[in-house]
Amino acid sequence: MNRLGKFLVVLHTAAGLSVFAAQARAADPAKPDANKGQVIATQVCAACHAADGNSAGGAYPKLAGQHPEYLVKQLKDFKTQPGATKPARNNAIMVGIVAGLSDQDMVNVATYFSEQTPKPGFAHNKDTVALGLKIYRGGIAEKGVPACASCHGPTGQGIPSQYPRLSGQWADYTVAQLTAFQQGPGARNNNEAMHTIASRLSDSEIKAVADYIAGLH
Repeated sequence: MNRLGKFLVVLHTAAGLSVFAAQARAADPAKPDANKGQVIATQVCAACHAADGNSAGGAYPKLAGQHPEYLVKQLKDFKTQPGATKPARNNAIMVGIVAGLSDQDMVNVATYFSEQTPKPGFAHNKDTVALGLKIYRGGIAEKGVPACASCHGPTGQGIPSQYPRLSGQWADYTVAQLTAFQQGPGARNNNEAMHTIASRLSDSEIKAVADYIAGLH
């Protein structure tokens, strides 16, 4: 091949790589924008979760300080994914809300809530603290229930993306979610491990560990 031919091959290859790089950049998600997320939180989320993610009661979870990756996953699970007939999480309010959010909106609002300071919670039932402590820190070996702390951490801080922050979460909300995990399809079907664990817990055990988690910090 003469010099001109080699030059044209190199030029063509370089041009192709440039196009590929540009396409790759275009496919990358934009960086999280907490300011845009705050707008969404204020206009869309505040009525239930409060503008700073510290909801007023257990009907709605506290989102302040939650891992952004986990929040994004949960928001996506409220959308019916390709090939599915219904979303992995069933909540009429949230299904309606996420329908109007783009993937980037989800990233932005999740980033905003993750940067807010969570308010501490408190356990209220002194009679079940010991049981809640036992389940959270040691599990229930005879039932095959692992310690909650093994995934969510000794102080309930969780692990980004996989395991949510639980510290200070409303007991009523935790009870509702563990109950939904028990039911699985039709309620909450987006974590097989939690479905298995929750199905092995009695109602009284769920209430005890949920109340303990509320005061965990």
